[in-house]
Amino acid sequence: MRKAPAANRKKGEKMAENFLIKQETYLEAGIHIGTKLKVVDMNPFIYRVRNDGLYVLDLRKIDERIRMAGKLLAKYEPGEVMVVASRTYSGNAASVFSAVTGIKVFQGRFIPGILTNVSRADFVEPKILLICDPRSERQAVTEAGTMGIPIVGLCDSDNITTFVDWVIPCNNKGRRSLALIFYLLAREYMMGRGKIASYDEFTKPLAAFEAEPGEEVVAEAAAAPAAVADESLKAAIQEEKPAEAAPVEAAATPAPAEAAPVEKAEAQKEEAAATSEEKHAHAHAHKKKEE
Repeated sequence: MRKAPAANRKKGEKMAENFLIKQETYLEAGIHIGTKLKVVDMNPFIYRVRNDGLYVLDLRKIDERIRMAGKLLAKYEPGEVMVVASRTYSGNAASVFSAVTGIKVFQGRFIPGILTNVSRADFVEPKILLICDPRSERQAVTEAGTMGIPIVGLCDSDNITTFVDWVIPCNNKGRRSLALIFYLLAREYMMGRGKIASYDEFTKPLAAFEAEPGEEVVAEAAAAPAAVADESLKAAIQEEKPAEAAPVEAAATPAPAEAAPVEKAEAQKEEAAATSEEKHAHAHAHKKKEE
């Protein structure tokens, strides 16, 4: 893996194994915590399975694929890229990503025909598509695959990757995980487009990607307390890690990301509700057709 230029690193920030961001930040966000299900498509990205049955994704591959995805997206103008974010957490982070990069984001339910029906008023022809969940956004994935549009997909351990050209293995259901992914993608996109010369020039804080709509983020006022909290959390993480643990084993440490399964449970409830609503709509349409 090519080493990132020293000038592109934040002052005083130790980039463990040339990661895009501190390893502790990845762990705290639970970006590597998968689900209790695994599909064959995701086998190359699985590091191990925890005692509680949750699959752990390979942190090195997560970092590498976010880096490459940022470079790939940067080859396109903002108007040539489209993000599909059907869930609340992904939608919040994607909207900030859109504000920073100028890339269009489609939030909520993806209406059939947006990528295939030229007679629709909202028909679009992006040159590349970024999806946040192949299952929830299967309509967008199918249409993009049909039209030959390249797809970059955020994929969890239980996601089938058909039509997805570049998989970013990750926890694609947790709020903090999604916020971190879009933060890194926005930063890499701006670097790739030449909008910033170094990471120091990327001023949008990670907290902005985590915030709910309408919630104000005062980075300067919270800087000092955040720094203290960060040091305390790092100390807690170090206590949780075995002293002899190797870097890879540290990447799989579950302790800092215990909140991830909770966020995933909320997301799964949201998905179940959406699926139920969709089934009801299909049943109603079928009944109407019979009449």
